[in-house]
Amino acid sequence: MVRRRRWPAAIFEDGTEPDPRFSLANERTFLAWVRTSLGLTAAGVALDALGRGLSDGARTAIGTTLVLLGLLTGTFAFVRWALNERSLRRGEPLPGFSIGAIVTVGLLIIGAIVAFELLR
Repeated sequence: MVRRRRWPAAIFEDGTEPDPRFSLANERTFLAWVRTSLGLTAAGVALDALGRGLSDGARTAIGTTLVLLGLLTGTFAFVRWALNERSLRRGEPLPGFSIGAIVTVGLLIIGAIVAFELLR
């Protein structure tokens, strides 16, 4: 049987193959974060294009911040997938949940700014 190389090799060549259910659950979580990233990016673009009731500066700043948060979330999604997969392969505890805290704080700040702008 020919064994295919999987990417990223630094992750898949480390440790032993875990139960496929765990790897698939890790992949589903990664895809959920990618959807979140896409949603944040789309919200930023939509707010910038359609943000009635907001000043031009606030609309651009909030839209740009949402797009950047979307890019950051997509990047962290891959990093988190890789760290989780490596931990699964090594039989180590999974890393902490930092990406969720970053997204939550970012969205709370953006929500407060939008509410302040709309109530002015």
